[in-house]
Amino acid sequence: MEHLITVLQTDRSDSEIIGYALDTLYNIISNDIEEEEQDDSEEENSQKQADDLGSQFTEIFIKQQENVTLLLTYLEEFDFHVRWPGVKLLTSLLKQRGPQVQQIILVVPMGVSRLMDLLADSREVIRNDGVLLLQQLTKSNAAIQKIVAFENAFERLLDIVTDEGNSDGGIVVEDCLLLLQNLLKNNNSNQNFFKEGSYIQRMKPWFEVGDDNSGWSAQKVTNLHLMLQLVRVLVSPTNPPGATSSCQKAMFHCGLLQQLCTILMATGVPADILTETINTVSEVIRGCQINQDYFASVNAPSNPPRPAIVVLLMSMVNERQPFVLRCAVLYCFQCFLYKNQKGQGEIVSTLLPSTIDATGNSVSAGQLLCGGLFSTDSLSNWCAAVALAHALQENATLKEQLLRVQLATSIGNPPVSLLQQCTNILSQGDKIDRRGSKVQTRVGLLMLLCTWLSNCPIAVTHFLHNPANIPFLTGQIAENLGEEERLVQGLCALLLGISIYYNDNSLENYKKEKLKQLIEKRIGKENFVEKLNFISKHELYSRAAQKPQPTFSSPDHMIFDHEFTKLVKELEGVITKAIYKSSEEDKKEEEVKKTLEQHDNIITHYKKVIREQDQHLEELKQQVEVLKSQNEQLQTTVTQQVSQIQQHKDQYNLLKVQLGKDVQHHNSHGGDAVQMNGVPAEEIGKLREEIEEWKDKLELLQGQLREKDSLIENLKYPQPEMGTTEQSSQMMRSDGSELDNELHKEVETLRTQIQSQSTDITRLQAEKLELLQQMNTVPIPVSGDDDAMPAAKTMELEGRLSALLQETQELKNEVKSLFEEKISLKQQLDSSNSTVAILQNEKTKLQQEVAESKKEQDDLLVLLADQDQKILTLKDKLKELGEPVEDEDDIESGDQGDEDEDEEED
Repeated sequence: MEHLITVLQTDRSDSEIIGYALDTLYNIISNDIEEEEQDDSEEENSQKQADDLGSQFTEIFIKQQENVTLLLTYLEEFDFHVRWPGVKLLTSLLKQRGPQVQQIILVVPMGVSRLMDLLADSREVIRNDGVLLLQQLTKSNAAIQKIVAFENAFERLLDIVTDEGNSDGGIVVEDCLLLLQNLLKNNNSNQNFFKEGSYIQRMKPWFEVGDDNSGWSAQKVTNLHLMLQLVRVLVSPTNPPGATSSCQKAMFHCGLLQQLCTILMATGVPADILTETINTVSEVIRGCQINQDYFASVNAPSNPPRPAIVVLLMSMVNERQPFVLRCAVLYCFQCFLYKNQKGQGEIVSTLLPSTIDATGNSVSAGQLLCGGLFSTDSLSNWCAAVALAHALQENATLKEQLLRVQLATSIGNPPVSLLQQCTNILSQGDKIDRRGSKVQTRVGLLMLLCTWLSNCPIAVTHFLHNPANIPFLTGQIAENLGEEERLVQGLCALLLGISIYYNDNSLENYKKEKLKQLIEKRIGKENFVEKLNFISKHELYSRAAQKPQPTFSSPDHMIFDHEFTKLVKELEGVITKAIYKSSEEDKKEEEVKKTLEQHDNIITHYKKVIREQDQHLEELKQQVEVLKSQNEQLQTTVTQQVSQIQQHKDQYNLLKVQLGKDVQHHNSHGGDAVQMNGVPAEEIGKLREEIEEWKDKLELLQGQLREKDSLIENLKYPQPEMGTTEQSSQMMRSDGSELDNELHKEVETLRTQIQSQSTDITRLQAEKLELLQQMNTVPIPVSGDDDAMPAAKTMELEGRLSALLQETQELKNEVKSLFEEKISLKQQLDSSNSTVAILQNEKTKLQQEVAESKKEQDDLLVLLADQDQKILTLKDKLKELGEPVEDEDDIESGDQGDEDEDEEED
């Protein structure tokens, strides 16, 4: 080996001898021996010796890290005779001593990057062996996995899979998928990189199947298996919830989930592929509302079309179907209901009397579950019980709703509740001949009852109302039975503990204290707790607690459900404490609970009041803001107008002084000049005519303003007709909004009029200034009425201006009074609305109570009608057989039906 390594070190230029040296080292280190005709024992011995030799030679080679570094440099050579044996040698080294070689390659600069170039080699042999090399390199090493992923491995591998024909490809596709699994499994960083790189979208073409699915090759089945497993790696329940959720949504938006559902409902798909597809769809929809809603809408291509959930449940409760397929359907149903209250409600609603299809044309999910629950196949009993328990998981409302479900057990007998029927089957035990495990049916029913009664005091009361239930449980727990029965005893102890812990003491004979005394007398507290603790010590309990998917090696091991193990873990401690608590401690605890409930009620009441006050305060704040802004606008306009008026007054004073001076000047000089600066007397006449026109316009506006004032007066003081309080409140409700709208409109029109008048005022003032300027330039005659003309004009303009200002002020006062009146009307309207809301709430409550009582009455009438119909048909049959029919015979036949109840059930 030393000589071979020396050749590698010294003869780099001779590619031929380098190739032979690498081949020789590969043959020394590799364990791939040719198959010979030998005995099994001899073959095993030779294989072990080869393994030991290969490991020893590998140890010698990698002892000097420079040897691995040298080998990496030869992998950069393009020569086929050097590169290919180098790839095979490094792959063999990784197989023999993977972790040590991985650490050496990590230390070498750009070590992993050099190996990534193999995927881009145009020679398929080197590329394919490069994929195998990277498989060995990326095993159980997160650091190398990240480097490989960021060296664009996903893009290259997906390209290879596409080029090779996706699922129809050969062994190369399988190798690429195995490498992708190595990169993604348990590596959150790479999973996130895969999602953000939009590589999930590129997985969709993998699952495109045609109409004819017969004759799939073994390689295609293997490829599809690996592809489905790759999808499951991305949405595994063990991944961080945020990462799983984002991948689930991406799979829905790119159409991958829809493609998987197509395979699910397709015909001719191999059974193992169908099973794995169901498991994959389960994890894609688990806990994702948008995916669960889509799955609920999927229909099977049958005539008439049936929901996919119903078709799958048919397979679950059909004992002829393969065991693994039934487990996969159960997992799918559990994932559909996981954190999906909407889906739970839809399943339970199919059992309620008001929604059952009377025609019987279609089978619902609830009917299938009930059929499986009471069939003679223990595996169907267990699956149906667990599925129904998942429909009730963490949903107190549905637990109460399910108490309404009534079942017709046999002809002529009254229907019994679903809860009662479960306890009846439980108490019969081994009396009914069932196929499968002896304890499986009872364990399934006990798990369903424990889930149903936990955190639901009403269900506990219904359970305790049957006087046979508690004696049966105590009798089961107190007996000394075999190993298998101990598990049933433990579950009976759990059910009895739930009946104590969630008991609201509404039944006198079955209060908490009396049940504890019964346990102490008949079982003993220590014995009870020991039986209770046996559940969590069971081997099958530990297996079920590991992961959500129900995976069992055989049907006999199908005992515990994953979600139920969480419930046991949660209740085991609190039930033990409840059993050892004294009556005084119970009373104190009840008092504390009541005070806490009262405290919570008070807090919720005050929270509601505070919320309402906050809303009211927010509305008032908004109103104040609006009024503030309006007030600011009005104040600015008022200040502007005041300043303008002051300016005009100053100008008038100046004009007066100037006019006085001009009069004196003209009196002293005398003169009959008709024009000055080229302005004739005709111009002054025209200006006078324009002033007269503006006067007319102003009078017209004043008339319109008076009409609006009269309209406002009418709105202010309407004449309401006399009537009752109820009529007045109705009028207030109906007319309040209209009046408010009218007031708003009137205020808006007044504002616009004020604005138009203010613009008119400004225009008049501008005209007046022009007139004054022209009059300054025109000489004023001395004699007659013409002497007093400028002064008279000035006085007249001042009078008009003051009148206009006074009108503006009056309009402002009117607007202010209208706002105040609007606020008072709003307050009256709010008070009337609150009284109406209170009355409406009371009315709706009464209507709900009437509807509920009507619903219950309808259910009873339906049941009575069915029973009467059955009795009539039986009478007709007896008459046809020639038997005399009388009332006494009817009673006797009813008694006989009671005696034969066990034979006629199911």
